[in-house]
Amino acid sequence: MTTVPLLRTEIPGPRSRELHAQREAAVAAGFGITLPVFIARAGTSTLEDVDGNTLIDLASGIAVTSVGAANPQVRANVAAQLELFTHTCFMVTEYEGFVRVAEWLNQHIPGDFEKRTALFSTGAEAVENAVKIARAHTGRPAVLVIDEAYHGRSLLTMAMTAKEHPYKTSFGPFPDAVVRAPNANPLRGEGAEPALAEVERLIVEHGREYFAALVVEPIQGEGGFVVPAPGFLRGLRRIADEYGIVLVVDEIQSGLGRTGRLFASEHEGVAGDITLTAKALGGGLPLSAVTGRSDIMDAAHPGGLGGTYAGNPLACAAALAVFDALDEPGLLPRVAGIEQTIRRHLEPLLTEIDAVAEVRGRGAMMAVEFADPGTLAPRSDLAQRIAAACHAAGVLALTCGTHGNVIRLLPPLVIEEPVLNAGLEILVASIRSVAAEEAAA
Repeated sequence: MTTVPLLRTEIPGPRSRELHAQREAAVAAGFGITLPVFIARAGTSTLEDVDGNTLIDLASGIAVTSVGAANPQVRANVAAQLELFTHTCFMVTEYEGFVRVAEWLNQHIPGDFEKRTALFSTGAEAVENAVKIARAHTGRPAVLVIDEAYHGRSLLTMAMTAKEHPYKTSFGPFPDAVVRAPNANPLRGEGAEPALAEVERLIVEHGREYFAALVVEPIQGEGGFVVPAPGFLRGLRRIADEYGIVLVVDEIQSGLGRTGRLFASEHEGVAGDITLTAKALGGGLPLSAVTGRSDIMDAAHPGGLGGTYAGNPLACAAALAVFDALDEPGLLPRVAGIEQTIRRHLEPLLTEIDAVAEVRGRGAMMAVEFADPGTLAPRSDLAQRIAAACHAAGVLALTCGTHGNVIRLLPPLVIEEPVLNAGLEILVASIRSVAAEEAAA
């Protein structure tokens, strides 16, 4: 394997800068950008830009290309489907791929009960349709969500999302009937029992017949890769059962092998009444799914669910290749090794650098948070500078967190060990360099 990263120009290079200028003249300014480089081709865990630079990919398109951005079987499945047809609209005429994707999800998503699946195109669509289905099933109006949650960019999902900027700034007013409950964030001393007590208090305060759905990420994504305190998810399951609320588990970022199990909720032994998938589901093509108890899923009347592109045949073909990869016996155990490698590189920084507040996550969904020691005041400035140093050195890393003070690592599940080590060495060097600059200032 060629040593990576391989930099032939500065990052971004001259051709990327030229194309970025064209983008600014053609694309709406509201589309943000993490790293303004234009990609020409991808490998298993690398991205080659138009200037010939090869970057290490620790982002996976925000957890989308989990089996690689150029997975051979995904490409072969899509190419074969492309030879047949690109689209018919499943609500008009049917095709087998849609059914096969639904069958796999029904079989593999947690829950020892009969399931049904509805396919859509985006994660936000999945969230909105889960709320629709829960309302149809319960006859209730409201949604209970967790603080620091992220659920999408549509109006309803923005109302459900906690982070104000950039997601909600200037876009209101938002739909009402959304109530936010406290998180159980161990770093900040937010334990499971106090948070659960507040969840239950909010339900009683608003009335037992008010909430249709309780929506939770088993590991928060944009909120900072927060792994909830032990017992929090099980407590939410108990409360949902007690008050007849549909528990919706949002596995859009954490699911499909990302944490070393097919679904992150399995780590807590919890099954949602409805489970949401997207991102990695389509292997790079737009696809999302709502899977749940058959009686709940069938509450929506015929014609009440759908979408012109919902479950597009090309995306379904890609998903079937993703499933084949996930079914390979060596893949999920390998993800545990990715976590071990990341921890081996990053955890020594906890005692070396005061601003490294926590290394957390599961599997290939890991993060490091930066905060002032003692007060835990978020240090988004450090996270941004470290990410920029990684980018300049040829490693694509993302920030996240309600305050933007977390660097998240989402390498492809198939990343080669030497590539992962090389990327982490650059990340650690970037952290040390920025910390040294901070100390000298």
